[in-house]
Amino acid sequence: MFLREPTHILLVVLVLILLFGAKRLPDSARALGRSLRIFKGELKNTNPAPNEEQKDPDNPGNTNNPIKPE
Repeated sequence: MFLREPTHILLVVLVLILLFGAKRLPDSARALGRSLRIFKGELKNTNPAPNEEQKDPDNPGNTNNPIKPE
């Protein structure tokens, strides 16, 4: 594996600091963390699979069918 020794990790960190700068790295990590938090929250709020029947919250006896009786 590539990152087995501490010197390899130190070398990668040094290259990242040289490429992106010391100020931009924490900002990028913070933005990535926020994005992941939002993504996980959206995954928790998703609806069940489309083939499962969903109940109408206004009328619990009916399911959401495209054709409604008149």
